[in-house]
Amino acid sequence: MPASQVEISIPTTITSTTQKPYTLYNISLRLPLRSYIQQKRYSDFTALHSALTSQASSPPPATLPSKSWFTRTTSSPELTEERRKGLSAYLTAINEDPNERWRNTSAWRTFLNLPSTTTNSSSKSSLTSNLHNSLNNGQPITDPVVWLDHHRDLKSNLQDARLALTRRDQASTIHAQHEASAQAKKCLVRAGTMIGSLDTGLQSLSSARNNSSNVLGEGELRRRKDMLASAKREREGLENLLNAMSQKSQLDKTIAAASASTRDKAALLSSGASSSFNTNNATKPTPSSGRVLGKETSKTRALDNQGVLQLQQQMMQEQDADVMVLAQAVSRQKELGVAIQEELEVGDKLLEMLGEDVDRVQGKMDVARKRVDKIS
Repeated sequence: MPASQVEISIPTTITSTTQKPYTLYNISLRLPLRSYIQQKRYSDFTALHSALTSQASSPPPATLPSKSWFTRTTSSPELTEERRKGLSAYLTAINEDPNERWRNTSAWRTFLNLPSTTTNSSSKSSLTSNLHNSLNNGQPITDPVVWLDHHRDLKSNLQDARLALTRRDQASTIHAQHEASAQAKKCLVRAGTMIGSLDTGLQSLSSARNNSSNVLGEGELRRRKDMLASAKREREGLENLLNAMSQKSQLDKTIAAASASTRDKAALLSSGASSSFNTNNATKPTPSSGRVLGKETSKTRALDNQGVLQLQQQMMQEQDADVMVLAQAVSRQKELGVAIQEELEVGDKLLEMLGEDVDRVQGKMDVARKRVDKIS
């Protein structure tokens, strides 16, 4: 892993809001495609140092700041600042060392939550192999780095499903629609399997926090749960969209069949009316030019009473068919309205949850700010 790919620093610290407060060090990481912050306490650094020494068979090129037995960082800003600088120098020394053996360990990647794209080619091959084995066997993902790879593959499958649904909507032939639907269904089924593996793996990671090599902080676990919940909602939305498209296709086929049947019946009735009219002309004298009931039209002027009756029945059947098509269209609009209402309700609930999270985080920030003001 080239040192230039990741920039690491510890610019600030905060005090936890737990009953027994402790200092958290904000590790700022800047990657080529994104930047984020990891929060770790001093005990996490000591566990990292032991894991690096064990996995690399050699201690890191820098030493950790010594532990203070008589002074706590929460009550001494000078000690906090001194330790922040020492820990920042410790991470920088490992990150910029020409020897990559410490950076290639799982302990280093897990501690900083680094994606697999920052590893070397052999590590990439190993992670890819683990990922495909997990997919094929349906096993839970218990490695934090492989979990992120699996999640990226899940997002890729959901994107493929969305593109397939778009192609299906734009397809002009039934064959193309069937192919796009099959592709979307395949991606959604695969995504469902991956979500199950990710969920089980996340539960395993949450319960195995005593393992220092694979430990994840509470904040990182919460972030991954939110990522998984978002993927679940996206998959459900795409599956509902696929079902709606299938129902629409069935409705269109039913309407087309009804229209064809109506046209066939109309043609049959018209042929019957013409035959009856010709027979009556051959056996009966021509009726009078005027009728008592109503005003004559071009359609009824050449017909006798039986022909007018058949014409009226045909028109009523056509009107019934039109009413049936209109009723189906109204029913479809109702279904769409109900679906939109459900989506709006889900959106309102998500907004309420977001508001609660914002209030909770704001409360924690206020408490932390007050404690910082007391310390300063």
